[in-house]
Amino acid sequence: MRSEEHAGWEWDFPVRYLLVREDVDGEEEGVLWGRCAEVEGLFMDPPPLPREVLTLRGCPRESRLVQAVADSAEPLRLLGDGLLSIEPVDPSNDGPARFWDLEDTAVLAQWPTPGDPGRVDIVVGTGVREDDYPGSRRLPSRPRFDLWFPSIRGNSPSGGCRSIDGLLTPRPHRPTPPVHLIGCEPAAPLLALLRRPLPQEEDPITLWCLDRHGRTMTGYRLDLDTVEARPSVLGGTLIDVTVTDPGDDRPTLAARGVWEIWSDGVPTRPNQWARFDAKGRSEWLDLTRVGPYGPEGLSGGTYHLDGQHVTERAGLLLALGEALLGPGAGYGRDLDWVADSLCGGPSVVPPFTLVWHHADIARHALADDVLGHLDGLSYFEVTVNLLRKYGVTVVLQ
Repeated sequence: MRSEEHAGWEWDFPVRYLLVREDVDGEEEGVLWGRCAEVEGLFMDPPPLPREVLTLRGCPRESRLVQAVADSAEPLRLLGDGLLSIEPVDPSNDGPARFWDLEDTAVLAQWPTPGDPGRVDIVVGTGVREDDYPGSRRLPSRPRFDLWFPSIRGNSPSGGCRSIDGLLTPRPHRPTPPVHLIGCEPAAPLLALLRRPLPQEEDPITLWCLDRHGRTMTGYRLDLDTVEARPSVLGGTLIDVTVTDPGDDRPTLAARGVWEIWSDGVPTRPNQWARFDAKGRSEWLDLTRVGPYGPEGLSGGTYHLDGQHVTERAGLLLALGEALLGPGAGYGRDLDWVADSLCGGPSVVPPFTLVWHHADIARHALADDVLGHLDGLSYFEVTVNLLRKYGVTVVLQ
């Protein structure tokens, strides 16, 4: 369904949100569940995870993890955020890999693994976010545990272990703050839901956020297991709906100001994203995923990248997309995406010339953002090398 077809109604205030049941199998384009004037409580920074203690058993002494926390003259204690991947030796029997987040990880203790001097046991304090894969709590019959800490080795594995004590501890469900749909005109599916006893296990509904032209800016999932309805504060036949536990797939507080700019339509002036911090720029980058898009496979010519605000990854990607496709456009959410864009599709493709103005700002700002799996090169250097590899003439000024 096209959001523009449902953006008009009889009220004096605009439709800013649509409730849409998106078909996960791709058989339907979407079913309208309701239209809303406003949403309150949508923006939320995720609360910190509860602290837990894990013991990483049998970490190889030659791994970078052990070298950093046990074998170094100045052991590293604060590992920061990381990722745990649980890889099955036989995916055909044990399903896909599981990926768990480790938040604000700190080393509490370490000692040689009993009976195996070539390995080390490491005790850490961390916050644990489980993989949402349905079978994530059932470990593979022969699992391989890999740990990734950017503080140790960029985007490459830091090390592994044989087992992890405390990983499968029961974690209670933590309700998230409610979301209030203000001035909602429910369609038949939502009316049917409101008439049934609650709570219920429902397919998630996507909340489409519209700009003033009725174009969908972005979408977020809401779990409608428990909802409450009442006459709307906006009057008429509208209702207000409270989703009491909508889930944690929510835009951050930094997104609010970004959405306000985009609600007037796709930005047309350069560097409007520059006023935001790294979180806000990341939210801006998310909105560029839906266009506008450039001509199919356009090549040749000279493009100018304004680098005076490029101080972190999101800023670099925003400036690149703006240079090649104009304000509000994106050339990639990460470097893998940039590589795909360089290969073709609705984008500018090599050969072309990119003049990078104020390049030293990015060079210095990203000097410590090192990608360990690429010979210790910085994010700036990797980006320049990637562009040149695919045939872009990069002129640094």
